[in-house]
Amino acid sequence: MTDLTDDLDWIDRDFSVSEKTIEDFRQRGFVHLRDVLPPEELAAFGQEITQLTLDLNEDHRPLEERDTYDRAFLQVMNLWRHSDRVRRFVFGKRLAGIAAQLMGTAGVRLYHDQSLYKEPSGGFTPAHADQYYWPLASAKAVTAWIPLQAVPQDMGPLAFYAESHHADIGRQLPISDESEDLIRTEMTARGFPLIEQPFDLGDVSFHAGWTFHRAGANQSTRPRSVMTMIYMDRDMRLAEPTNTHQENDRATWTPGAEVGQIIDTEINPVRFERAV
Repeated sequence: MTDLTDDLDWIDRDFSVSEKTIEDFRQRGFVHLRDVLPPEELAAFGQEITQLTLDLNEDHRPLEERDTYDRAFLQVMNLWRHSDRVRRFVFGKRLAGIAAQLMGTAGVRLYHDQSLYKEPSGGFTPAHADQYYWPLASAKAVTAWIPLQAVPQDMGPLAFYAESHHADIGRQLPISDESEDLIRTEMTARGFPLIEQPFDLGDVSFHAGWTFHRAGANQSTRPRSVMTMIYMDRDMRLAEPTNTHQENDRATWTPGAEVGQIIDTEINPVRFERAV
């Protein structure tokens, strides 16, 4: 485990979200917030996440030997279990508090974290909805997407189909070439615009579990390193898995939880609660 040597108090400081922003999030299914985290501290901290991701990654195949999913990024989950500094970041109250405000919940738990490393020349991320993978009893779950460097257009910033979380099309599809083709076609037909903007260092986006999203290829010569945290309602209950991916998530990210009961396990701690 890495020694906790740096001052990371900034990750616990309050960040108030306006009522207009909350309304926009609930209507559009996502929000891109500016200047959420201090750039210099985040950049220094991000070096550890990136290095840890590369150290723990087990896929060393050349890009041309991978399928579409694996060309999109290298991914490592629950980095907080490998580093005290990363644990301090993932368990911080600032981002968890924003998630609670956006969802209107009394508190949030951690579902899991996930590092996403899109290599130079890494492929596009097909359109999909995260909640397809989650055995959760409600839609009260969000993903915080935290770039560890600026992400201009040519690096493949995350892009969202606005208001798509209100539609029930494509929810049976895992991330794949098929999901990309079907969802892009359906989103266009139903008038859900794709919103794609560059990210500055310190920006953070939040998107709902059923919001369809994608990312372009990394056409730059630099890697795109991103950290994500998935937050769920403090009182989220485990649902009966409906596909093999949810079966895997149930066993991996909610160990010991029972269907119909609150997901209160040692790796799903409450990270933020509103003051009563």
